Amino acid sequence: MAQYPQYSIVIPAYNERARILATLEAVIKAVRAHQWAVEVIVVNDGSTDETAELVRNFARSAPEVRLMENPGNRGKGYSVKSGLLYAQGEIVMFSDADLSAPIDEAQSLFDAIASGAEIAIGSRWLATSRQTHRQPLYRQFFGRCFNMLTRAVMRLPYADTQCGFKAFTRQAAQTVFQLQTIERWGFDPEILFIARKRGFRVKEVPVSWAHDERTRISYLRDGLQMLKELAIVRWNALTGRYGRKIQVIARAGESS
Repeated sequence: MAQYPQYSIVIPAYNERARILATLEAVIKAVRAHQWAVEVIVVNDGSTDETAELVRNFARSAPEVRLMENPGNRGKGYSVKSGLLYAQGEIVMFSDADLSAPIDEAQSLFDAIASGAEIAIGSRWLATSRQTHRQPLYRQFFGRCFNMLTRAVMRLPYADTQCGFKAFTRQAAQTVFQLQTIERWGFDPEILFIARKRGFRVKEVPVSWAHDERTRISYLRDGLQMLKELAIVRWNALTGRYGRKIQVIARAGESS
């Protein structure tokens, strides 16, 4: 019988030459310190720099790490979706490549799932004292406004829908991500909307957070796109897109 890892950590990456090695070193250090039985999947989203080569070289001395390639630049949502559907672990999670939430915080997500949650989501706003490097005020303002709008439109009860630090049981991930349609920044509200619609138990967990000044999100350009995507999610819900039957994808060596 095939042996599968207990955990899978998926890291979407686009042109991450400047920080991917430091990220992988921190992840592997945490993995070995916690003795997690884990696979680490870096999903290269059509990078035009040396991201893929750096990951391949790193993986030679870290067998936990593997590289997955997107067919060109498809977006963070697509990267997370493809990585988590490919993942072999019993519990699967994704983390932003900047590790704004330290990877050690993954244990809090794993503990929440061990206690009965099917999905555990990191939150920057449940315990703001744990933010070690806060966003500039204008980013905090726009982020909070978008979060309030998202919660109102989607009827989501979470303090933080956008935190790039979420974990799922394999079954929950297979359902949620097969139904996901948003491929870029605005995918987080969609997967939470799907999770609630399909009746999964979601636990919001406070995590430490340090804002990275190199973040690529533009609150004007990407914010307008996210508003469009909120409308798409509501339309999908009205047309029954999220109610369809899904089939769990068999893992390597596992009968479907």
